[in-house]
Formats: sequence, structure tokens, C-alpha cells
Amino acid sequence: MNSKEFARRRKQLMRMVGQGGIAILPSAPIRTRSRDVEYRFRQDSDFYYLTGFAEPDAVAVLAPGRDKGEYLLFCRERDPDKELWDGRRSGPDGAIEDFAADDAFPIADIDDILPGIMESCSRVYYTMGLYSDFDTRIADWVNSLRSRESRGVHTPQEFVALDHLLHDMRLYKSRAEISAMRKSAKVAVEAHTRAMRMVRAGLYEYEVEAEFVSEFRRNSAWLSYSPIVGTGANACTLHYVENNAVLQDGDLLLIDAGCELDYYASDVTRTMPVSGRFSPEQRAVYEIVLEAQLAAIDKTQKDNHWNEPHDAAVKVITKGLKKIGLLEGTLPRLIRDGAYRQFFMHRTGHWLGMDVHDVGDYKVGDEWRLLESGMVTTVEPGIYIPASRKVPARWRNIGIRIEDDVAVTNKGPDVLSKGLAKDPDEIESLMQR
Repeated sequence: MNSKEFARRRKQLMRMVGQGGIAILPSAPIRTRSRDVEYRFRQDSDFYYLTGFAEPDAVAVLAPGRDKGEYLLFCRERDPDKELWDGRRSGPDGAIEDFAADDAFPIADIDDILPGIMESCSRVYYTMGLYSDFDTRIADWVNSLRSRESRGVHTPQEFVALDHLLHDMRLYKSRAEISAMRKSAKVAVEAHTRAMRMVRAGLYEYEVEAEFVSEFRRNSAWLSYSPIVGTGANACTLHYVENNAVLQDGDLLLIDAGCELDYYASDVTRTMPVSGRFSPEQRAVYEIVLEAQLAAIDKTQKDNHWNEPHDAAVKVITKGLKKIGLLEGTLPRLIRDGAYRQFFMHRTGHWLGMDVHDVGDYKVGDEWRLLESGMVTTVEPGIYIPASRKVPARWRNIGIRIEDDVAVTNKGPDVLSKGLAKDPDEIESLMQR
């Protein structure tokens, strides 16, 4: 993203905050993995969305109409000794020069400066409950102002949920964001293709996972979530992440893996036969899931409501399970009773963006939200038949999911992860090649 994109977002949010309001956003904290070992720092998505600033120990403030600057950034000062250990810091000067802040201050001075800015505001826009330590600081600043009301000091009278405004903004992706997500999806497609070419019996699931890590890092990307690499019965566990079993001939391998590139996530799933050939039963189930996915993608259209792709997938899956004998009864009744849920127990998609399960409401009031241009969702139906189900043995331990990333446009669904094999014949051909 370029600086104009971040400035456009800040301007849009400040229009909604309005005169007399102030928006306050803390950066993500540094997290400890164990003892003195830290997780790799990843900036809070809301904070980065407005600032492009990727350092910890920072606070962004938007104060519309403030004479001395509307966009303020509190951040760490330059410190050669600490930078020798942990890398370069931008410092307040860099926050102004490189990140377009109107004014910037050392984070150590925030207790002395920010309450004075809040004093002239009637509304505080803030996401309460996300970072408990910062919640306490906000409360302390407000209480310090209230303690001086008798001396004529003003106190903000209203707290407004900032995430309600900001997350609705993030739901609609700009052209630049769609471009970033397309690049992220392209890297994921290359990684999945690479995995299909190397899968064979005798490998461990984690060896396949390593191909994804390698391809992602080769492209300056990171895992956007813990990959699911499940073979055989493991493919029937929706969030299986142990990834330590051996691939066996005759089993399927389900891989759910995506990357994060420039703060935008991809989320892609493919299922393939370890031997390179689907058995008749595996192919029958696979073709049901593929038909359901294509039907759901076709419904990912502007002005359709959020649940229409799911309804389309449910209808195809229920009909298919009835056809192969795993469900009995009339189609309307099976759908009405949710009989399919013993084999298809999750939703068909979720919002996608800076976060894998991205922000944005799925309902407006009590009604499903209408799909609009700029929204991006996954489309990922599946069928899972664990050995615990009372079905003929030939169907057991078949777990299949097919997932792509789809943008809603004025011209119809745009599959960002296109180019990755999903037709069963194409998968077999790619694996044998």
C-alpha cells in the first residue's frame, strides 16, 4: 500500500468521527512465546490499516479539526543501543517524514500529552476489550480529567465503539487491496501446486507442510494460519494441525494452507489422492464437493445475500449424499432437518482480508447482509465421513474440502486463487506428471 491509500482511509474515518470526536488506536503488544523468547511481531490489523506503521509500542490518534494536526503518532524514540539489538526504529521524526503523521511524540510522553488532547473532545472512539492494559490507561486518562472538572476541565461524555466503524470500512476492499490479495493468493496457488507435484506415499505430513513454508518465505510471505495437512482419518478433523502422520497409498490428503503477503491473507484448500488416483468412492464424494463449490461461487454475486452461496452448497451436497446412499429421505425434508450436518458441519465461507477470518458483520439487523462489490469471501464446502459414522466401510475416512478466495465485483465473482487444479482429472494428471 502506498501512503495515499493510508491517508484516504484516515480521511474517511475522520469524516465519520466528526468534529469533537477523537479516535485512539494502540499498536499490538509484543507477545512472549516462552520465557524470554518472543513471537515474531505482527502489527494489529486495525492500527496498520490506518497507519502502515509496523512497530510495537505505538499509539495512533485521529482528532478531526485539531489545529495543530489531525493525525498524531506516539512511538518509540530512536535509541542506537537498543536498535543494535532489535533493529531500526523510526522515531517521531520518521513517523512524520515516512508515515505522514501531522505530529509525533515519544510514547513515553503519552500520559502527559494525550489527556490534554482528549479534554477538548466530547466523544472518544475506541475498541474496548481488545488490549486490557490499554483499556486501563484510557480509563485512567478519563478519570484524571474528571477529577479536575471542578476547575473547568472538560471530560469526554461519550465512548463509541471504533471497531463498528472501522470494520465496516475494512469489509470493502479497494483496488489496491484486491491487487494485494490477488498476489497473496498467487503465492498460495504456487505452493499448493508444488505440494501436489511432490505428494507420495511414505512422506510425513510435516514434509508436505515444509513445502508451503519454503514457497511462502521464497516470496517474502508468512503463513497466515497454522496449515492443515491431514491424511486419511486426519482429513476428517476440521482443524487438524499436528501434521505428523505418514501418507499412505489409498488415502486422501487434505491441505488447507494460505499465506500473508504485505498484510493481506490468502486461504486455500485442496484435497488429493496420495497414490495419484482417486478411488471410485473418493471421486464420487469429491465430485459432489466440487459441484457444490462451483454452485456457491456462482451465487457469490452482487445483491445476493450472504447466505445464498451456503444455501446453494447445502442443496448440492444433500442431493449428492442422497444419491450415493449416505442420506435417505426427500430432499426438502433432509435440508429442512439439517441431515447433511453430520457430514458438512461448517459454513461455506467467511470474510477474508487483512485477517484470515476478517472483520465485518454477516447480518444487518436480523437480515443476511447483501453482497457488494469489494467484499472478499472464501468459498469452501466440504464433506467429512469419519470412521465413527455408521456408513459402509468403503466411505469411511473420506474427508474432502475445496476452498478458493472470491471477490465480489460488478461483473460477477472474481476467483483470486484461480489457476490451481481442482478438477479431479486435472489433479491426477498434475500428480502423475
